[in-house]
Amino acid sequence: MKKRINWLITLLSMFTLVACSLEEETSSFSTPNNFYQTKAQCLSALNSCYIPLNGTYNYTFFIATEACTDIMYINSGTLDSRLDISPAKPRHGETVWTNGYKGVMYCNAAIHGIENSPLTEDEKLSLLGEGKIMRAFYYYLLTSFFGDVPFYTEHVKDVETQQKIGHLGRMSAVETRNYLIKELSEVVPLMEQVRSSEIASNRTGAATGWMLIAKMAMWNKEWDIALNAISKLEDIYGDLSQYSLEDVMFRNKNTPESIFEIQHSYVTGGLNYTSNLACICMPVTRRAGTCEYDGVEIPELGNQSTCWTPWRPTDYFCQNLQTKAGGDLRAQYNMAWEYNGHAFKSISTTPWPGPKFWCPYLDSSRDGNNYKVFRYADALLMKAECYCQKEQDPDMAIKYLNMTRNRAGIGDYPKFRSWARLMDEIQKERGRELIGEFQRKFDLVRWGIWYTQTYDNTGSPSLKENIRPCHEYYPIPDTQVVYSGYALDNKAYEAYYRD
Repeated sequence: MKKRINWLITLLSMFTLVACSLEEETSSFSTPNNFYQTKAQCLSALNSCYIPLNGTYNYTFFIATEACTDIMYINSGTLDSRLDISPAKPRHGETVWTNGYKGVMYCNAAIHGIENSPLTEDEKLSLLGEGKIMRAFYYYLLTSFFGDVPFYTEHVKDVETQQKIGHLGRMSAVETRNYLIKELSEVVPLMEQVRSSEIASNRTGAATGWMLIAKMAMWNKEWDIALNAISKLEDIYGDLSQYSLEDVMFRNKNTPESIFEIQHSYVTGGLNYTSNLACICMPVTRRAGTCEYDGVEIPELGNQSTCWTPWRPTDYFCQNLQTKAGGDLRAQYNMAWEYNGHAFKSISTTPWPGPKFWCPYLDSSRDGNNYKVFRYADALLMKAECYCQKEQDPDMAIKYLNMTRNRAGIGDYPKFRSWARLMDEIQKERGRELIGEFQRKFDLVRWGIWYTQTYDNTGSPSLKENIRPCHEYYPIPDTQVVYSGYALDNKAYEAYYRD
């Protein structure tokens, strides 16, 4: 299924599993025969499950999921930004596919090892829960990005298993999600029911599990399953108003409202676990040797940053959904017309990316911010959508919609007129609240409006020229189709690409 799968199997069999902690005891790493004997060893294996996230969640993935939508665009040389993609030229799709299945493989190996370890059943519980949550996350990502994809949970322990997995075809994304929802529904209630920020070492836990159940259930239009999962999150997180809007900024790490973040760290001359998103989130190019950005001194950004062509909000977003003078408190974080009272020189109507995405003292392209992926506000808007989709209780839908609106200072939704109008407002509110959090495209595809909404609103001429309905999902790389013995396919692309 994956390029050089033999190399990955060898990597696992040698137990060269890179851990996240600098203080980890590695003397016990020796042979497969004596691994998974202690909790520390099991945690080390689970640490490996997070590694592929860092190579996936970078500026190109941000472009693919946010800047090819109705609320954001970027006129850069990155080919994903203009949807110059095909099965023969999958662009960032190659990275998402490889890292996604690398993550699945690591999770499968860890789960298998923990299940067969000498630990007590109570000791195994949280460890297995973490492994299964991370496996579900990778499949959530793969199905959201590619649609139907191969699904397996076996540990690749021999050539026979490898060959079987390597020739799997696409499995219905609905069936994949149903399997994972059932699996998580069995293990997540048994885990400690606390906020993600309360878990030691920033590991994932029950909150992420409930969020994944809700996300996948909504893709499958299982509204009641999603509502139940979100209710569990409400029990854990409580009233949204207790969480500060300032905490939405990526620089503020593992804040109480967060459910899942991509973990990064950077200390000059020390720990270096970074990505590069902030490079396309700065106010134009920095003047050499200074902290001056578009004519304005911004000391917090430093004088060592690397600035690439930045993304910009579409007119639909900054002149319709969230305007400068509209009173929405989130606008000051999402977009930047000025800094410290000084207006940027080249801003007319379209602002720069806002401080939500800036990395203080960015050193070259080393972005040490954490990237927000799931937040509690997202879950509450999902609950509003579930009630709206059920078309049974408009008051409940509006109640949850108003939670994020009220925190942002824009007041209550006026009143219910029709389900279509309420759904339209929920879709807009998700854009205002969650811009830049790697899921706008997933939402638009799930709603069935990505192509028309993006075509009508993008500010990128090259994207508008290249966009096709098949681009709602990335193609499976042609190399992977060949490796599968043509069990995999890209039928949605055949009408547009025959190279």
